[in-house]
Amino acid sequence: MKELAELAKLFLKLGTIGFGGPAAHIAMMQDEVVKKRKWIDEQHFLDLIGATNLIPGPNSTEMTIHIGHERAGWKGLIVAGLCFILPAVFITGIFAWLYKQYGQLPEVQPFIYGIKPAIIAIILGAIFPLAKKSLKSVELAIIGFTVLIFSLINFSEIYLMFGAGFLAMLLFSIRNKKLNTAGTIFPFTLLQIANTSIFSATNLNLFLIFLKIGAILYGSGYVLFAFLDTELVSTGLLSRQQLIDAIAVGQFTPGPVFSSVTFIGYQLNGWSGAIISTIGIFLPSFLFVALLNPLVRKMRNSKLFSVFLDAVNVASIAIIIAICYQMGKDTITDWRTILIAVASLALVFGFKKFNSAIIVLGGAGLGYLLSFL
Repeated sequence: MKELAELAKLFLKLGTIGFGGPAAHIAMMQDEVVKKRKWIDEQHFLDLIGATNLIPGPNSTEMTIHIGHERAGWKGLIVAGLCFILPAVFITGIFAWLYKQYGQLPEVQPFIYGIKPAIIAIILGAIFPLAKKSLKSVELAIIGFTVLIFSLINFSEIYLMFGAGFLAMLLFSIRNKKLNTAGTIFPFTLLQIANTSIFSATNLNLFLIFLKIGAILYGSGYVLFAFLDTELVSTGLLSRQQLIDAIAVGQFTPGPVFSSVTFIGYQLNGWSGAIISTIGIFLPSFLFVALLNPLVRKMRNSKLFSVFLDAVNVASIAIIIAICYQMGKDTITDWRTILIAVASLALVFGFKKFNSAIIVLGGAGLGYLLSFL
């Protein structure tokens, strides 16, 4: 089927060159899916970003699954999700094997040094048109600015998302004198999975641990590592050094940061542990998106929930801008990174059809060359 082949080709590519975390992945998807291929319009893409932020799990993986569902139904959902995840899992698996064999990770820092400034430019290039699309009123602009401020002072993303949405609904209801608290039902309920006692590092235990984390985790990859510290390090299954090395692998490999779990699973129980852990952490995302995707258009067609979505979309953009600011503060620290960032911004905004993959690879190469100066 043509649509499935197109999805497989696109998301295998993005899964292979998708450095920089969820914000960067979503920026690349916007470039490929909205601008180049026109599979989804900007408004619906924004709605999917907002909806994705309302459910637990890795945001960029869930956006991939949404796009797959939009393009080719449930088959597309599976193909897109797997093709985005598998390159990261494969690369992480190789690093896990090398780590087990030699007790250390290969030196990749010079490449990452150049990739990060380039990634910030790509995110800003994608966010600019989405931000213009999302700011439909002064009210939404104020909500977005408020979310940006609170995000910069490390307020919880999930509170900001739902808070923005419900504030907009409240204002809409007051303005239209249709406030009905019985009618404004909390749109989503979180799946809660009971804590599982861990007696040994069997595959069943690994599956249950990572299934639970995948089903209830909101926020960035750093929140994931806090969960892993509680579930694995505190219980003695994993050393803190192994967790730190898993974090490093998640940061410098492409694709979703949740692929760090593949590394951890391998350390605990070899290849079978790596596979079962990976399935456990990503399975909830497929289920959540399958349930949520049909509701997004229905929400957009409802006046009240359309207001909710608009506010969540603005909040999503504000949080991504805050992430860019934090990344820039941590990354752009000397003349080399400034040079890479400026060159990347010039390409992103000056040549809008320039492929983001080339910018990523160019940043890596430039970072490597400049590291000798």
